Amino acid sequence: MEDEVVRRRGWLSRERFLDMFGATNLIPGPNSTEMAIHIGYDRRGAAGLLVAGACFILPAVAIVTAIAWIYVRYGALPEVTGVMRGIKPVIIAVVIQALWGLGKTAVKTPFLGVVAACAFAANLAGINELVVLAAAGLVVALGRIRIRPAASLLPWPLLGAGATATATTTAFGLWPLFLFFLKVGSVLFGSGYVLLAFLRSDLVEHFHWLTESQLLDAIAVGQITPGPVFTTATFIGYLLGGAPGAGVATVGIFLPAFVFVAISGPLVPRLRSSKIAGAILDGVNVASLALMAVVTLELGRTAIVDVPTALLAAASAIVLIRWRPNSAWLVLAGAIIGAILAAFPLG
Repeated sequence: MEDEVVRRRGWLSRERFLDMFGATNLIPGPNSTEMAIHIGYDRRGAAGLLVAGACFILPAVAIVTAIAWIYVRYGALPEVTGVMRGIKPVIIAVVIQALWGLGKTAVKTPFLGVVAACAFAANLAGINELVVLAAAGLVVALGRIRIRPAASLLPWPLLGAGATATATTTAFGLWPLFLFFLKVGSVLFGSGYVLLAFLRSDLVEHFHWLTESQLLDAIAVGQITPGPVFTTATFIGYLLGGAPGAGVATVGIFLPAFVFVAISGPLVPRLRSSKIAGAILDGVNVASLALMAVVTLELGRTAIVDVPTALLAAASAIVLIRWRPNSAWLVLAGAIIGAILAAFPLG
């Protein structure tokens, strides 16, 4: 976006572009989508907001919907199963690479490292993700303004409020599906990979709408297709409710981004210069990394099931961290290797 909008087209100055980039990190939602919406809003107001957002989202939604149709129709075939077997370990490696890169940027002080460790332990113990994020932001903000947090404000007691939640089975419906993804789009901070933690907690463990394997398949499709990772919601919606489900899930998860950009656009200069807002964001970011780490551990148990998948995950992580190629090519390589292993099983 910076190359096209600032250097090639001259639509924005670099300073204005950076202001928008800062704003996307201070509001919930998919950062790449919100950047596109910000640019459209800056160029042509409300009409530009809608056009830029739709043009950024819809091509990916169409591709994911087509893949979801193929998955529902042919997903049980051995050939497709082999492809997904090769993709899943690569997805785990992609998340590890994201943790590696984001961690070096987000954990800037020992205090933030402690907050991240507490968030990791709390989420691993089953504490609700939203409570973890909120507590981390609050604690870091209090520390930043040099108020020593009382014991009751530290992560452990505050996060304990969510520990009594128990898993239940919820009947599927389009309205609950819409509300779930609307909630996710309204509260999700950080990288799109943090989406994994929310999806697993509710769709797999709480509602029991998806299995671990189906969730990994959905994440894989979000990775191998162009556009925002949030189109994972489109795939899940189709899997659960066909074309209507794909539609309501897509609208639900992306709608808050349009609203937040419309509200925050005029406030960008103030948000960027606010020390308190920056402190809250620091806390939310390190907690987001903790959620990513926990979900990586859990999903890794499903993706890495034998020696070939373990070797594929390890090799993918090394390649990503050392040479940083486009992850889509690595996912494609995983798909090819998985198909080969399915056609010519070892032993």
